[in-house]
Amino acid sequence: MSIEFLSLENIQEIARQYGYWAVFIGIALENTGIPIPGETITIVGGFLAGSGELGYWVVLGSAIAGAVIGDNFGYWIGRWGGWPLLIKVGSFFNISTRQLEDVRNKFSKNAAKAVFFGRFVTLLRVFAGPVAGIAQMPYYRFLLCNLGGATVWALIMVSLSFFVGKLVPLPELIHWITQFGILALIAVIAWVGMTLWLEFKKPGLEGKD
Repeated sequence: MSIEFLSLENIQEIARQYGYWAVFIGIALENTGIPIPGETITIVGGFLAGSGELGYWVVLGSAIAGAVIGDNFGYWIGRWGGWPLLIKVGSFFNISTRQLEDVRNKFSKNAAKAVFFGRFVTLLRVFAGPVAGIAQMPYYRFLLCNLGGATVWALIMVSLSFFVGKLVPLPELIHWITQFGILALIAVIAWVGMTLWLEFKKPGLEGKD
């Protein structure tokens, strides 16, 4: 989810004025961990390519490059300074370092999936890179998952807006994609919640035995 402090009209104007740089910088900042509407800017870029104002392949390349570079910044920010910051935040909410370590270890087991598929999930797209760095995910694995996920995500987003945007109004298309991201987030939260519930329930079951 992004902070929608810009209207769609403003985003279209920015994309028209700055073209490929708007797509590159927008998605790069979002993937660094800054909650701006990078995905919307990318969709608008694909839409403008479909109307002939921008080139499809350059928009696609800008989106992939921005996603990869942004996630790399997020990863190293998380790896170099994210853990001490997380401990401070955790202590404020009365969460122990041991509990945070347990969560970090659980994330590490699914880090590759989170980085690859996280781009399609609202909020996770913003935090996957920094959290992967905090979890000390090996960089070469992160780089491969990051590049693969960025390529697939950008290809789908830009192609959808390029082709479907010729048939469906841009606001409606963005609404559909946003709703998909929110539903994916709900599914992830439900899965994580169920996993944690089962994990916490095990000691209770063992105690009864």
